[in-house]
Amino acid sequence: MPNDHYNTLGVSKDASDDEIKKAYRKLAHKYHPDKKDGDEEKFKEINSAYQVLSDNQKRQQYDQYGQTFDQAGAPGGGAGFGGAQGFNANFEGFDFSSIFDDFFGGGRRRSQSGAVQGSDIKVDLTISFKESYFGVKRDVSLYKRTSCENCHGNGAEPGTPIETCSTCNGAGKVTQQMQTVLGAFAQSKTCPSCKGEGKKPKTPCTTCGGDGRVNADVDVSIAVPKGIADGQTIEIPGKGEAGRSGGSPGNLYATVHVQKHKKLDRDGDDLVALLPISFTQAALGSAVELTYFDETLEVAIEPGTQSGYIHRLSDKGFQNPSTGRVGDLRVHVNVVTPRKLTKKEKELVKALQKEEGETSVVKEKSFWSKLFS
Repeated sequence: MPNDHYNTLGVSKDASDDEIKKAYRKLAHKYHPDKKDGDEEKFKEINSAYQVLSDNQKRQQYDQYGQTFDQAGAPGGGAGFGGAQGFNANFEGFDFSSIFDDFFGGGRRRSQSGAVQGSDIKVDLTISFKESYFGVKRDVSLYKRTSCENCHGNGAEPGTPIETCSTCNGAGKVTQQMQTVLGAFAQSKTCPSCKGEGKKPKTPCTTCGGDGRVNADVDVSIAVPKGIADGQTIEIPGKGEAGRSGGSPGNLYATVHVQKHKKLDRDGDDLVALLPISFTQAALGSAVELTYFDETLEVAIEPGTQSGYIHRLSDKGFQNPSTGRVGDLRVHVNVVTPRKLTKKEKELVKALQKEEGETSVVKEKSFWSKLFS
C-alpha cells in the first residue's frame, strides 16, 4: 500500500505551503544520504511526497484520487468499481492521466520534444506607504527547483551519453492494450521510462537523480514601481522554477501589500493629507506648512476658510504604474476648536460673540465621514 504523503512529511491535510516546505527541509536535512546517519530510501520517500504536495495541481489530484496520475495504474486510495456488488472491473495497468488531463487541463506545458515548462511561484510582499509612493527594490529568498549545475539540466552524469529510449524507441509515447468488461481499450500514453522525451541518460546524474533540477535557496531582486497600489501583483518573467528537459522556467508573481500611514491616505492616484489649522488661521488667513514624506510645502489658507475645504496641488500624488499619469495631492483642511481657553481668550471669544449677535449652530457631518463622499 502506498505511503501517505502527509504522514511522510508529518503535516496535516490542511497544512499551508510554508508548513509543507518547512517540514520537507527539516526531514531532507535529517535523512540526506550524504550524512553519516542518512537514509537513502527515506530521503527518496520524502522527496516524492514533497514533489506532490508542493505542486498545487498534483496536491489537488492526490487529495481527490489518492495519486497524481503520473504513473500507470488506476487511481489509488479508493475502492474503484470493486465496491459495487456484482461488478468488479479490473483496470490495473491502465493510465487515466490523459483522461483526467482532458478534463482538468493537467500538467505543465509540454512541447513536442518533451520539454516541460517550470512551475510559477507566488509570493506576498509587504511594503510601507512611503515605499509605494517612491518605489523600492526588495530581495526575496525562494526555495525552488533550479537547474542542476552538475549536469547543466540534461539529467546525465557528466561525460556519459544520452541515448534513445529503448521502451518507446524514441517516440516518447507507448501504446497499451487492455481488455476490460467494457471492451478492449488501446491507449497511447507518455512513456514512463523517458517521460515523453524519447531519450534518456545512460547514467543518471548523481546530483539530481536524472531530473535535471535540484531544490535550492535563491535570492531574487524585485523592483517595485512607484505608485503601486495595495493588492496589485508584479510579474517577474523567468524567475519561477526551472523547467525540465530544456523547458523554459516559470514566472514569479509578487502580490504587494501596502501598510497604512498614520497621517496620509490614498484615493485612486491622489495622495490625501489632513491639515489641522486653528480658528484664527481659518478666520484671518495664514500660510501653514504641510510635511509629507521628506518634503515640506507651504499651503496658503485664505481668510474665512471652512473646515472640510480641499486644497488641491497638481502632480503631487501617486504615479500610476500602468499609464504614467500622476495624481494630485489633496489637502483637507480641518479647523480645530480649542478644548480649553484661558481667561483672556474666553473674554475675547465672548466679545466676538457679542459682536456677531445671536449664535447660529450648524449641524454637519464629521470631517472624515464626508472626506471621500
